[in-house]
Amino acid sequence: MNDHTRRNILVTGASLVALTGCSSLHLLEPSQELGKMYVLSPTLPTAAGGAHPWQIAVAGPEASSSLATDRIAIRRGDEMDYYANAQWTDSAPQLLQSLLVQTLEKNGVIAATDVAGIHSDFILQSELHTFEARYDHGDGAPTIVVDVTLKLMAPRTAAIVATRQFHQEQVASANNVSAAVEAFDQATGALLEQVVAWLLEAARK
Repeated sequence: MNDHTRRNILVTGASLVALTGCSSLHLLEPSQELGKMYVLSPTLPTAAGGAHPWQIAVAGPEASSSLATDRIAIRRGDEMDYYANAQWTDSAPQLLQSLLVQTLEKNGVIAATDVAGIHSDFILQSELHTFEARYDHGDGAPTIVVDVTLKLMAPRTAAIVATRQFHQEQVASANNVSAAVEAFDQATGALLEQVVAWLLEAARK
């Protein structure tokens, strides 16, 4: 085999790999959106009550390896994938942790992500079950699904003060990444509104 033939084989093989990686592009944004980084920026809720005396350490959420990534997850039936060449600014669990801290601080609670480094009244533990754009209707607009379980723990006794599962869904306005991200914002914002009301009530007991 001469060098010219070998180069042709290598180029052809590389092209096939590239095409295989683009197999799900029919679900996604047009090419001008490729390579874009998206910010999860829901409206943070404000509950009545002003400042509170508690310090809450927000632990990093547990999540499956398929969600512990900055890629934006999609699901069609039992098959999970990701939007091609589109990503969050951080992994989904870290985004949730940051938003929980911001929400608590906005509602007058001292909060931090350093569980071991602060003297906290409570530790907030969580498990992120679902954070995806779900395609249940062919190539129609996806439904954003956010599902998380929260546990409020007293660090001195390791007792679980309260636990609850939160679930939100929001249909995107169109079948493209930008519309899906907007729906992620809406679903996450609605979930945080429920979370902060539950947390403030649980901490009072």
